[in-house]
Amino acid sequence: MTKLSARIAVYAGSFDPITLGHLDMIRRGSGLFEHLIVGIGINPDKKPLFSPQERLDLMREVVKDISNVSVETFEGLTVEYVARKGAAVMLRGIRTVSDIEAEFTMALTNRTLAPGIETVFLMASEKYSHVSSTLIRQIALMGRDGSGESLKQFVPPTVIPPLMQKVRLPAGG
Repeated sequence: MTKLSARIAVYAGSFDPITLGHLDMIRRGSGLFEHLIVGIGINPDKKPLFSPQERLDLMREVVKDISNVSVETFEGLTVEYVARKGAAVMLRGIRTVSDIEAEFTMALTNRTLAPGIETVFLMASEKYSHVSSTLIRQIALMGRDGSGESLKQFVPPTVIPPLMQKVRLPAGG
């Protein structure tokens, strides 16, 4: 078994798309750990807006200035991925009170599956606590300002053009 290091943490999610809230969590987490791995989970049962490769490319572009952060995709249970990476910490964000119950249940389950891995929670910054990838997709799809200008306050600038391209309807549609 791989020796787990408390200096390494994994921040996992679908990141479909990455938001400024995710980026804030990554920046803050990178200050707490020697190495932060952003794990982009691939769930074959879900139909994401962006492909795994697109999410990987977007995330790498967004975090390229943070030297101790790496980005990968993975399949399977997150806690097993964390253990394979040698990390002793799973970093999780809490946006709202409703997140706490689900995260608590997940943390207890993960501790049962992998007792050597701790879950560390960071509270979302108040300016991002209402932001979710689902909300972003809805704004991009229904906002229809064409430019994605309304998304600037929610997602990194490099995410807007590919996001708007994904939600544009074909001509006549």
